[in-house]
Amino acid sequence: MLNNKKIIVVLPAYNAAKTLEKTFSEIPFDIVDEVVLVDDSSKDDTVEVGRRIGIKHIIKHDKNKGYGGNQKSCYNKALELGADIVIMLHPDYQYTPLLIPSMSHIIASGLYPVVLGSRILGKGALNGGMPMYKYIFNRFLTLSENILLSQKLSEYHTGYRAFSKEVLTSINYNINNDDFIFDNEMLSQIFMNGFEIAEITCPTKYFEEASSINFSRSIKYGLGVLRVALVHRLHKWKLVKSKLY
Repeated sequence: MLNNKKIIVVLPAYNAAKTLEKTFSEIPFDIVDEVVLVDDSSKDDTVEVGRRIGIKHIIKHDKNKGYGGNQKSCYNKALELGADIVIMLHPDYQYTPLLIPSMSHIIASGLYPVVLGSRILGKGALNGGMPMYKYIFNRFLTLSENILLSQKLSEYHTGYRAFSKEVLTSINYNINNDDFIFDNEMLSQIFMNGFEIAEITCPTKYFEEASSINFSRSIKYGLGVLRVALVHRLHKWKLVKSKLY
């Protein structure tokens, strides 16, 4: 705990058996109270590894629900367990668990209710091996989103995120898309509800076991991101009414 805030780390997993133990071993349990592993119908032994290393709360989806569907299970379970701060950490070891204390302190101290680990602040993305086309794609989408949402984030596409209980109970994330666009819908909801978001520099790693989406899915994702940002702006202008808000 920090400032009497219960901290729960959630691990949305898919075929993470090779990296789960290394990720779990670096979680700072001097402040983290619980860990929730949600396995999205993996084809490997992710669940068995989770049990072996001592993860108490494990959910296994019988059918693959997608990245967004996995997160819904993560956050719902964390809130059920009484979390005050929820940190989403990918179990593929692309993001370092060593930033958990910093992200937690920002929320526990009341400075910001949401913290993102940004790969773009500094040179973490390219130094960590992010493909150049993905870097350019990231920068273009982020610029477009900042314009349409009237914000100034360095990136909207990181998978390293921390939320206060107040944020998670104020937005209806359960109606969001079950695919990767879930992340952007959630940030749009957060901004629409008047919450501010902090960012910290986050190193990242790209390697064979790290999760990633291919070029065709990246294009689909990019179009979805632009749609979410445009709907956000039109909703603010009262030209459309979206169920997201």
